[in-house]
Amino acid sequence: MSRIDPITLGVVWGALQSIAVEIGTTVHRTAYSEQAREGQDFSVAVFDPAGRMVAQGPYSPGHMGAMSFAVRNALAAHPVETLRPGDAILLNDPLLGSGHLPDFFITQPAFHDGALVGFAVNILHHTDVGGQRPGSQGVEGIFDYFQEGLRIPPTKVWKEYQEQEGIVGIIAANTRTPDKVLGDLRAQRSALRVGELRLQELAARYGRETLLAGMDEIVARTEANMRAAIATIPDGVYRFEDFMDDYGPGTEPLRVAVTVTVDGSSMVIDYEGSSAQTASGMNSYINYTRSYSYAAVKCLTDPLGPMNEGALGPITVKAPEGSFLNPRPPAGGGPRAIICYRTFESVLGALAPALPDRVAAAASHMANPTFGGWDRARKRRFVAYELVLSGTGARATRDGCEAMSWAFNAANIPVEAQEANQPIIVERFELIGDSAGAGKFRGGCGVRRDLRLLGDEGKLTNLSERQKFAPYGLRGGRSGKLGRTVINPGPGEQVVHGKQSREFAYGDVVSFQQSGAGGYGDPFERDPRRVLDDVLDDYVSVEAAHRDYGVVIVGTGVDLTIDEDATCLERSRA
Repeated sequence: MSRIDPITLGVVWGALQSIAVEIGTTVHRTAYSEQAREGQDFSVAVFDPAGRMVAQGPYSPGHMGAMSFAVRNALAAHPVETLRPGDAILLNDPLLGSGHLPDFFITQPAFHDGALVGFAVNILHHTDVGGQRPGSQGVEGIFDYFQEGLRIPPTKVWKEYQEQEGIVGIIAANTRTPDKVLGDLRAQRSALRVGELRLQELAARYGRETLLAGMDEIVARTEANMRAAIATIPDGVYRFEDFMDDYGPGTEPLRVAVTVTVDGSSMVIDYEGSSAQTASGMNSYINYTRSYSYAAVKCLTDPLGPMNEGALGPITVKAPEGSFLNPRPPAGGGPRAIICYRTFESVLGALAPALPDRVAAAASHMANPTFGGWDRARKRRFVAYELVLSGTGARATRDGCEAMSWAFNAANIPVEAQEANQPIIVERFELIGDSAGAGKFRGGCGVRRDLRLLGDEGKLTNLSERQKFAPYGLRGGRSGKLGRTVINPGPGEQVVHGKQSREFAYGDVVSFQQSGAGGYGDPFERDPRRVLDDVLDDYVSVEAAHRDYGVVIVGTGVDLTIDEDATCLERSRA
């Protein structure tokens, strides 16, 4: 029997969601860096007094799955009985929940009438935390995380609302961008103060006992819903494998092998058979591997239900210790974000035979490069962060989307924001024709983004994928076109390896040309009128319409039509 009536439960749940959104909105509006303010590379959540996540903001699932582990480790180091109002615990240790050093997790308690009513928590990806490369995300030349920047164990950076100047000073001294890092850090802290106040107000309105009963009920119902959704999947053992291109120039591909076992209302996701951990930055600590595995299952089972601790309970995720999906410390992991698409998609690929109408083909891969150097106009050093988000995979009933985040909620950084704040001119930002995987439903197109870099002493840390292994299609859909990165595109262009660290000269143009996403279903079953629309929209050329879809289009300019007889003949030959 529930200890809380349904109407009050609904109001409490709505309030908790609203608190999470308000925490995130505060970060969004007060952060200093482009990746937080424009790219939304942060996440927020509300936890109960026991350290269970009960509500999250609509941001990155990669952070959310790991956040529970980070909070538990923060509270292990600083037990609840030692906390006071206004304390805030910061950590970025990869093994304790952060996954990589640029992600700062902050946990702040909320007390009402002297009793703990919950925690406000957020995480933000910081521009630079020191280390070998500007942006702290190098792949090449990394053999442990001591090279990647400043590592912070669970530490009270605020005590009873007072900033600890010595700790903040150490953080500022270990970044190339102290203004942005401290600005973002204080934005996180201010946002958590908002969350603390709202939790206190909620406890005052309904009483602590009612609030905690509501939290318990929300988590319990979420777990019940997740178990019921998993129970609808046919029991069985489902396997899949895919490959990362490599872990730097001259290295071999990395195998992502997954076995998903569905047994009644529970699921085990096991990455046994995946490649060993690497002597590079290309490793994913287990909390991050878990996060995107959870996210994939959530999308396939109960996508509209609450995401909290209850959604995680029925799912067990494991990977062999010493694999690149569960490395032993002090393995590097700065560029781990490039791995998240592959773990997410491997779970989708494994479950595709069981849930063919719910899965999607592989997406185009993002690029997440960083740049550093001397800004001669502003007379200062700079570190610039980029997100180049591209097409998503086709689904059973519709095409993929163009230029969207996949597997997490982020955004392409606006041209105006980069040009206003960094020595960068964005010369091209466009969809790439004929890049998407053909299918009854077409994958999203690849995106091209060309940046002219107006910095001296320039250093590029590339972080791109799908340049050797194309995004897969499903059920007869074709793979997308491979991506590539070049400097000064055109005659004499230099190809840049997807994970290379290299210099650039003032005025060089770096062109990120992302892969196209995979298609779904037989391309010859695509409605010819939709193929014509794609040609008119420059997604598909007349030649590709004929070659890939068997659709013969005649005419010139915008006066194009389908030759019905020729199309029927062409498709009959397939």
